[in-house]
Amino acid sequence: MARRGRSNAGRGGNTIGEMEARDAAEKRNDSLETGSFPQVAKRRDGKRDLDGTGLKTKFASTLLVVLMCALLGFGYMTQINNTQSTYETMSEDELVRLINETSTQANNLEQRKNELTSQLTSLKAAADQRDQAEKIAKQNEEASGIISGRLPAQGQGVVIRITKGTKQNIDAATLFTLIEELRNAGAEVISIGNVRVVTSTSIVKGEDGKLQCDGVTLDTPYVVRAIGNPGDLQNAVNIAGGIGSRLKVMYGSRVTVEQSDDVVVNAVRGEKQYKYARTVE
Repeated sequence: MARRGRSNAGRGGNTIGEMEARDAAEKRNDSLETGSFPQVAKRRDGKRDLDGTGLKTKFASTLLVVLMCALLGFGYMTQINNTQSTYETMSEDELVRLINETSTQANNLEQRKNELTSQLTSLKAAADQRDQAEKIAKQNEEASGIISGRLPAQGQGVVIRITKGTKQNIDAATLFTLIEELRNAGAEVISIGNVRVVTSTSIVKGEDGKLQCDGVTLDTPYVVRAIGNPGDLQNAVNIAGGIGSRLKVMYGSRVTVEQSDDVVVNAVRGEKQYKYARTVE
């Protein structure tokens, strides 16, 4: 019995020592200085021991969580407010200043637009004037080329054929009169055979008895091409008592006048070199 009592006493002593050691360890773990998460000690009867230190730790943790939630909520609301128009937060003076600056910029842009529009109009006018000048110059060049005989021509007109006279040979004056009658009727371009008729054209009788136009011998039948109003040109030849009648009566020639919508005059002249005349400076 004595041995059993000592044995129980020994186990009791060990149990008390173990409990004290465990309480000391739990107190060390509950200390905030250790950096460990606070632990709630269990009571010996199986329930947790909520002493003063545990309550303070729990309150601090709850407060920290609430504070973090509040900060997150504030940040979220700030984000939403920042997405709204900044004009709503501006004062009246700031809005007036912003409107004035905007109006000034708009006026500057409008002025710049007017300047560019004016420059564009000037450029278009200059381009139109240049195009018009080029067009006029081209027309003048073509007209000058046609009048001077340097360019071929085509258009409405007549083709006149005159056979060799059966009574006598046609003289130079009569053929030249035909040219003058055609000019008076409005002929713009005339050719005799392969010779282009110009202002200085002359018709003479050569040594062989044949007619020559500007040094080129003309063969019969004489073919005269004239560009102008076909009706007027035909009337100038066939008018009673006119050049056509003279050729038939005096020379015994047969004269035919054919109207055409496409008379082509390919005979051209080279550019004439003037010895005395020059353009006015």
